[in-house]
Amino acid sequence: MIQKPIFIRHANQLITLKNSSSAPLKGNEMNELHIIEDGSVWLEHGIIQAVGTDKEVAELFQERLEEAYVIDATGKIVTPGLVDPHTHLVHAGSRENEFNMRLQGATYMEIMNAGGGIHSSTKATREATHEQLYEQSYKRLDQFLLHGVTTVEAKSGYGLAWEHELKQLEVAKTLHEQHPIDIVSTFMGAHAVPANFKENPDEFVDLVINEMIPRVAELGLAEFNDVFCERGVFTPKQSKRILEAGLDHGLLAKIHADEIEPYAGAELAAEVGAVSADHLLRVSDEGVIAMAEHGVIAVLLPGTAFFLMADFANGRRMIDAGVAVALSTDSNPGSSPTISLPFIMNLGCLKMGMTPAEVLTATTINAAHAIKRGHEVGSIEKGKKADITIFNVPNFYQLVYHYGMNHTDSVIKGGKMVVQGGQLV
Repeated sequence: MIQKPIFIRHANQLITLKNSSSAPLKGNEMNELHIIEDGSVWLEHGIIQAVGTDKEVAELFQERLEEAYVIDATGKIVTPGLVDPHTHLVHAGSRENEFNMRLQGATYMEIMNAGGGIHSSTKATREATHEQLYEQSYKRLDQFLLHGVTTVEAKSGYGLAWEHELKQLEVAKTLHEQHPIDIVSTFMGAHAVPANFKENPDEFVDLVINEMIPRVAELGLAEFNDVFCERGVFTPKQSKRILEAGLDHGLLAKIHADEIEPYAGAELAAEVGAVSADHLLRVSDEGVIAMAEHGVIAVLLPGTAFFLMADFANGRRMIDAGVAVALSTDSNPGSSPTISLPFIMNLGCLKMGMTPAEVLTATTINAAHAIKRGHEVGSIEKGKKADITIFNVPNFYQLVYHYGMNHTDSVIKGGKMVVQGGQLV
């Protein structure tokens, strides 16, 4: 069956973020959305074929207008499909009991050291079958899609043993093949030290380096390698060994850095040439400078600070220092049980000192660069994937002005309508 071209017409604001495919946007560039009023886009063969004012695009395809499926975007904004560059998508279990514990004063690390936290999710994920993980994660992806997201990164890390890490990565691979959303996989065997290695964490580090990473690379199950560099989890020295081992096997580096205290995670990201450093609630001045100098993208996760009732990362400080900033849900069962990237955008404005334009940049093109997809998604430009989100608001300010609301009207993924009128197609 030949699919009709899609002609999106008369957008109140067509937000293109053009000329940003080669590198993430920094500093004042993050406010440059390149908006076309009365904008239109022609999509065909899964690719963006033309972008411009409605008059320009209509004239270009004037002899084929009757062929197209027309979407009237009058009074709405059209953006690139949103990109979520840091999630723990594939997992089993729920941790609402820990929410109650935190409300009574328990800290994240206290809960984790008592056998909760990551260890709780590990137990549930190990006990779940491939089919159960697939079904639960598929439903989560549907919710991402309904909130305008077309690409997500998904980490392993709730297995902490090869057979279970493998299961998570295989589920992510199957979801990538069968769900409309594109999934970019990250291996995170070093998410926590398993209880049976508590007295000898270096032995577990050796296991990750010598057995898990080579297998992940051999099977082609991930593009990135991540580690939780934090006191009580993995030291900077251990984290460096893990990241360098990944690089030796072709896995690009990412790092959970400086979330709970300054721990030289950002500096390590710069040293090893990581694509991104994530969290950064407690990043040092030296870490921010090092990230800026070495082109490390800061993936900030305000939902985690919100849910853990912690101080927020200072996005304004990082942007002003020349660091490219991306935003993500950090969707996970313990510290950020949400799939709403629009809510994360709102938090970026209210709690991180970012402008509405900057948070839109941070959830589109910069998020795409944080998972090495900036060349194909994250902006609306001729030749890129036809990943488009239409929001039922007249301007991008309203997208983040209303909080806790989902304004997603329609989503087009790879040139196919997958959400229409706020409903899955």
